[in-house]
Amino acid sequence: MSNNLLQQKQKILVIDDHETVLNGTIYALKQHYPEAEIRTAQTAQQLLEQLPSFKPDLVVMDLSIPEKVGEHDKSDVGIQLLKTLMQQYPTLNFTVQSSYMKALVRIKPAIDAHQGGFTVADKSLSTKEMLKRVDWALQGLTYTKDLKAIHSGLEIKQDWLTLLQLAFEEELQDKEIAKRMLVSDRTVRHYWTKVQDVLDVYPDEGKKNIRIQTEKRAREAGLID
Repeated sequence: MSNNLLQQKQKILVIDDHETVLNGTIYALKQHYPEAEIRTAQTAQQLLEQLPSFKPDLVVMDLSIPEKVGEHDKSDVGIQLLKTLMQQYPTLNFTVQSSYMKALVRIKPAIDAHQGGFTVADKSLSTKEMLKRVDWALQGLTYTKDLKAIHSGLEIKQDWLTLLQLAFEEELQDKEIAKRMLVSDRTVRHYWTKVQDVLDVYPDEGKKNIRIQTEKRAREAGLID
């Protein structure tokens, strides 16, 4: 990164509900950007409350976060928050720092359309490498090379994701899924065929139940937790 960018007083908002990780990230950022103003949040609600007035140059965020204080952290919360932020702040820069990166495949179209910097930094990366991804995001660059699912051409519609979540996270049967989604039973069956085709799951004598195989592939691809 250029010296000019390092010398600017950056405004960075970091969200992570694990205090040890949060403190480590803040320490690294302060060492790298000594003039930066850094604020923190531990829930999606806290971040949304701070964002309009703080107006950060960069958001460094984990995906597995709670919606509110006292609730459990879930990647769905972080994914939905990120999608909302990209829609409301199309030029805001992001570094996603998480151990569950593959969940980003759920919002691939939003990432592709985002105009601001967007980089990913797995929590297993060294501090030096993480800061490099932060530098790139602040420069408005995109770096998603580590996300195999995003670059595999996997395309998933929102209705298909809802189907998977209702079936495998809420354990609903197809009739209940149809009622929740306000569609016909036939439409639910159609969704299953489309999802299974994308995930390369087909009936094959001698193999496991096709629904079990679908769940396994969906989890491997990051479509469900």
